[in-house]
Amino acid sequence: ALIVTPTHQSEELFEDYQPDWVTAQFQSTRNAVTTNPFSEWLWGGMQYQLEHHLFPSMPRSKYPMLKQRLQKFAEENNIPGGYRETGEFDILKMNWDLYKRVAESDAVEGAPPTKGRPGQVGAIASTDTPGAALRSA
Repeated sequence: ALIVTPTHQSEELFEDYQPDWVTAQFQSTRNAVTTNPFSEWLWGGMQYQLEHHLFPSMPRSKYPMLKQRLQKFAEENNIPGGYRETGEFDILKMNWDLYKRVAESDAVEGAPPTKGRPGQVGAIASTDTPGAALRSA
């Protein structure tokens, strides 16, 4: 989760339908810029989130070759925000800050209760996952 969520949660969430699928991918993903071969391996291709969303069946070893083409495409087509990427540690910090902001936010009125902090309200009231059954046993 530490590797997957930063590239999915650091950008815009849409309230309404987005008719332009390609632009929506540019606006809702952010790539992580890795700093060394170990980080490149550790991220496992997730650092190329935009490339993955646009070309999901392409082998991840080919993603780095798309960067310049996608940057040019974004510029030529005036994609809002362009090709978004952030250093690997900065994107992890952005993700942590998002989790913190969500965890500390006020309850949503009318949402069902959760097993969170006393008085905290969220969107998940119960679950029937196998893991939940183990916890209650």
